[in-house]
Amino acid sequence: MSNNNLNIPFDSLEHAIAGSIVYPPGGRFGPRIQQDVQIVMLYTGEMNVTIDGRHIQVLPGQLILLKPGHEETFIFSKTEQSWHRWIAVHVTELSDETRKTLYQLPECLALTEEMNRLTDLMLAVLRHVSNDDSAILSLGLAAIHLYPIESKRVLLQKEKHPAVYATLTWIHEHYAEEISLEKLAVQSNLSAEHLLRLFKTNVQSTPIHYLWEYRVNKSVELLTSTGLTVSEIAHRCGFKTSHHFARLIKKFTGKTATEIRQLSWSDLRK
Repeated sequence: MSNNNLNIPFDSLEHAIAGSIVYPPGGRFGPRIQQDVQIVMLYTGEMNVTIDGRHIQVLPGQLILLKPGHEETFIFSKTEQSWHRWIAVHVTELSDETRKTLYQLPECLALTEEMNRLTDLMLAVLRHVSNDDSAILSLGLAAIHLYPIESKRVLLQKEKHPAVYATLTWIHEHYAEEISLEKLAVQSNLSAEHLLRLFKTNVQSTPIHYLWEYRVNKSVELLTSTGLTVSEIAHRCGFKTSHHFARLIKKFTGKTATEIRQLSWSDLRK
C-alpha cells in the first residue's frame, strides 16, 4: 500500500453517528444502500455481510469498513446473540483520490483498543450534542483516519518474522502471568538465543523489555480509565510488587502512578 492517507476535509462532513445494538439469534438487517463511510465492530455472535452480492464473514473481535453507494445485507448468528457497534460519517463528496484510498484498504481488521475507546467517547458525547455538532464530526473523522493507521500496523506485523509475531500475540494474551525468556522461547519453538536475535532484528528490543513495556502500557490504561488501586493494577498487569510497579512506571513514562492517574490516556501519549 503506497498511500494510507485519507484526505477528507472537515467542511465536507455533514453528520456523524455512533451506535450499539444486539441482534437476537437469527437476526438480519437490510438490504440497504450504504450512505456513509461506516465502521462496524462485532463483539459477540457472528455477522455475515453481503455487499453487492459479495459475501464477507466478520467474526467477534473484528471490524469491517463499509463504503457509500453499495447494497448491503447483514445476517447474524442463528444460535446466539450478536452484539455490534458502529461509527458512520456522512461525507457530502468524496474525491476520486480518497475513494481510491478507501478501496485500497483491507475490508476487515482486528478490533483495537484505540477504536473501542473512540467509540465509547463518541457514544458518551452523543448523549449531550446532536450528530452534526463539531465535536461529534471530529470524533467520527478521527475514527475514519484511524482505520488506515490500524491497517498499516497490521501490515507491518505481517512483515515481521512469523515466530516474532506469534510471540508478540502470546505476550498480549498472557502478559499478567509470570513470564521468562525461556518460557517465551518454548512458546515460539525456538532457542532463547534465536528468539532474542529475531526480536532485536524485527522489534529493535528484547522479548523481556517488550513485555515490561507492554505491561506498563496496560497499567497506564487502567490508571487513567478505572478506579482500581495501584496494588490491584500491579497484580493484574504482572508486576511482582507495588514497589516494582512504581519503579517501572516511573522508568518508562517519567511520571508517577499518581501523576498518570490525573492525566487522560490521550494526553499522556502526546
